[in-house]
Amino acid sequence: MSETRQDIPTIQKFIAVLWPSFLTSGVATILFFTAFDPQELAMVGGYGIISRMAGYTIGFFIFWLLTATTCALTCYFQRPCNQPPSTTHHHHPKDA
Repeated sequence: MSETRQDIPTIQKFIAVLWPSFLTSGVATILFFTAFDPQELAMVGGYGIISRMAGYTIGFFIFWLLTATTCALTCYFQRPCNQPPSTTHHHHPKDA
């Protein structure tokens, strides 16, 4: 039996977006902060002095937001533009 998108539980749809974006944002955070110091970025950005851990945390959540948005958009654009016509014929009282 083929499973349609409507048969997939909502929580599974959320996990399908959040889990890959979580993993990708972790890699992006590591790569980004290998090249850039969060304390220097905060100073250049005019945010004052922050701890490196705070910079890593803020950076991670920004990357997670960006990657979750792209994953959600990918899921959204996988849907067909036009829904195919229903294969079942609904009888209306006027048809009888």
